[in-house]
Amino acid sequence: MMSANKILGIAWPAFLAACLLELLLFGLFDPQEMLRDGQPAGLSRLAFQTAVFFVFWLACAASSALSVLLTGPAPDAGQAASRRTRADPARAVDED
Repeated sequence: MMSANKILGIAWPAFLAACLLELLLFGLFDPQEMLRDGQPAGLSRLAFQTAVFFVFWLACAASSALSVLLTGPAPDAGQAASRRTRADPARAVDED
């Protein structure tokens, strides 16, 4: 199970990215002018922008979650140093 920190670490940057995408898209295009099969989308401007925002947020969150999943847990710096020391004691003396 993911901790609350990881969930917030995924959701918050995804939210900010979705905001930026929303501003860029609707700064260039008017939702009322977007057509589906040659007809207006049938949604109000606010409803269309809200739906697109949540699609952007979901896509950005999926991307962030995949990055967290693929990188895995970060190794503890103390454990990595102690493994090097046990593996090669002469090297540990040289590093000091």
